[in-house]
Amino acid sequence: MTTNANTIEYPYCQDVSKYEKLNGIGKGTFGEVYKARCSKTGKYVALKKFVAENSNYGLPITTLREIKLLSVLRHENIITLIEVCRHEFTKKDEPYTEFYLVLEFCDFELSSLLANKRVKFSIGEKKKLLKMMFNGLHFIHFNKIIHRDIKASNILINKMGVLKLADFGLARPIHTSPLEENAKDPRRHYTNNVVTLWYRAPELLLGDRMYGPPIDIWSAACVMIELWTRSAFLRGDTEIKQLNLIIDLCGSITTT
Repeated sequence: MTTNANTIEYPYCQDVSKYEKLNGIGKGTFGEVYKARCSKTGKYVALKKFVAENSNYGLPITTLREIKLLSVLRHENIITLIEVCRHEFTKKDEPYTEFYLVLEFCDFELSSLLANKRVKFSIGEKKKLLKMMFNGLHFIHFNKIIHRDIKASNILINKMGVLKLADFGLARPIHTSPLEENAKDPRRHYTNNVVTLWYRAPELLLGDRMYGPPIDIWSAACVMIELWTRSAFLRGDTEIKQLNLIIDLCGSITTT
């Protein structure tokens, strides 16, 4: 994320130069991700640099939300936010600042492991991975947060075999209100343009904007099947085709 920094100071945000970038390892929902090493401790980390279409508007709300959520979500099956760092530079005689999330480094994406035919999972290992995935989901749902982008590429595994839910760029808190007031509470109306298509719950495909944790459970179930099939289970290339695949599998959709 790059912002114009004419008069802004960031006293609690250290310079990212304390980390040595090693190589790019992918892109998240709203940023680029690098493997890096702390020059002081030698510990590997992941640096997530935020990218914005317009650098004059500061940090986007999705970035601020991800920082806020990860700063309070501390669980062995959720990626750990270590700190937020900055990089200041000059461009066309104007001062700018890039922002990075410093995250714990995990060696593997579940999607990459599933795509590698040489990697085999025993039944016990699959059960263990699923237990860790649902433990992480239970924790964020218990804390009234929905992830909104559960998929195999957002599930990381470290070299000790511990699974971590990652990429909270689309996550957001769930606003609760008395049942009879839900429909009137604008905070309960969310965008339905979330979750990667192959993992998207039917209520989202039907335009529901008052959803909750079940959309993450649907996505997690798709990942669960993927552990056995080694590829995404429902592979529609449009929302209509995706919905038809779900109907073919589960039957007609009802309101109850």
